Amino acid sequence: MKYNEEILFIVLFLHKVVQLFRKFGLLTILAVIGLIFVGGFVRASGAGMGCPDWPKCFGMWIPPTSIDQLPVDYQTIFGAKLKGEVEFNVVKTWIEYINRLLGVLVGFFIFLTLIFSYRAYFNSNRSVFHLSFAAFVLVLFEGWLGAKVVSSELLPGLITVHMIVAVLILGILVFAILKTYFLEGFIKELDNTRDIRFLIFIVLLLSIGQLIFGTQIREGIDLAQKSLGYNNRHLWIDSVIGKVNFHALLGLIILVLQFLINSKIKGRFEGMMISSFSTKTLIFIVLSIFTGTILRFFGFPAFAQPLHLTLGVVVLTFQFVLLFLTKPQIAQYGK
Repeated sequence: MKYNEEILFIVLFLHKVVQLFRKFGLLTILAVIGLIFVGGFVRASGAGMGCPDWPKCFGMWIPPTSIDQLPVDYQTIFGAKLKGEVEFNVVKTWIEYINRLLGVLVGFFIFLTLIFSYRAYFNSNRSVFHLSFAAFVLVLFEGWLGAKVVSSELLPGLITVHMIVAVLILGILVFAILKTYFLEGFIKELDNTRDIRFLIFIVLLLSIGQLIFGTQIREGIDLAQKSLGYNNRHLWIDSVIGKVNFHALLGLIILVLQFLINSKIKGRFEGMMISSFSTKTLIFIVLSIFTGTILRFFGFPAFAQPLHLTLGVVVLTFQFVLLFLTKPQIAQYGK
């Protein structure tokens, strides 16, 4: 009797750990998406150098709320990083500081995800642990890269790499979490997904390329902002109009391909969760195109920039889910 109670305790304990792994894995995914949104807002508001040093902000762990809290010669102290042009702006400083705090929160969540994956799967299925460990290493690298972005004064190429790493973290976490559901039998076998999986792989690559190309447009906009001034937002788009038009065309190609994918999935797997995810992916692509249209024709409004970026990242996250669910002999039943 005592032996059976011990077995039951172990089973319940492992079940609880698995639940915690999934919870913190999901929280990490949401936090990464939130971090990307805040990062987009940082760029849209011009707050990228709101804190001119790292890891402190104006030499403080908690940034100042007024210029009176800074030394009289603060421009001399921190001006070297910004070529002598540093000027304290409390709004921009705290926007950048919140961005950093959210980055720390992502690191905390991913660390707990790694711990729980070790407790639950290291002795039973190490692939889940290995995926979690890879995500943890990438988060550490992302934090280091963020410091380099600041020290390089927002070097364009580093910003693009920063975004790519964030997308990789999302993909790895999605696969790790879905893997646990597959191991417990919530994801069942299904045939006839090869053609759909091929299309998803193609559209996923195009979406990643679209995201990278979008950062290139953003870099062109940054240059236009410096040359034309912040008050001439309506003129910024003209400096990158060719890239913007190509970006829009690629978005339409992705929409058509996703519509084809959605039609195939609806025709074969109607009523399954994969069908629900496919529909959501299509909806978010449409929303992303809509916000892109606002940017194109309404003078590049600041509110639409982080929203457009975040919607694109959500599309990628759903596409990672679809890629997993269409693995050979894998699909998900139930809504």
